[in-house]
Amino acid sequence: MSPDNPPNPPLDPALAELLARAEQAALHSYSPYSGFRVGAALRLTTGEIVTGTNVENVSYGLTICAERAALVRAVSQFGPQIRIAAVAVANLNNAASPPCGACRQMLAEFISPDAPVLFPAAGGLHSMPFSAVLPMAFEMRLK
Repeated sequence: MSPDNPPNPPLDPALAELLARAEQAALHSYSPYSGFRVGAALRLTTGEIVTGTNVENVSYGLTICAERAALVRAVSQFGPQIRIAAVAVANLNNAASPPCGACRQMLAEFISPDAPVLFPAAGGLHSMPFSAVLPMAFEMRLK
């Protein structure tokens, strides 16, 4: 290992479990066009874990990412009051895959700014607080 590419530190057990659940979800990916198999797992503040996978469509614009699939499932299962404590993303293609801009903005409605987001990046897994993943989220305060 070079000094420019240090080894990844061991994962916190809770994040390791979340990543394993994201990897399991990626096995169910429907990605016949790109072959890009992604899974996501959300840990809610209640402790529940909700997963999702990407579902492609021949019209690429209609494709849904794993993170948004998990979020929609969480709201469907537990209601709009959910809050996300942590996110893990897995890619079975060994490619870097941080949440895309649309997923980041969707997550912003439900996630704590300090919630860790774990995702594959160049050089290995990367974990950072959500506020660093989306530093200037579009926000609107509902009354």
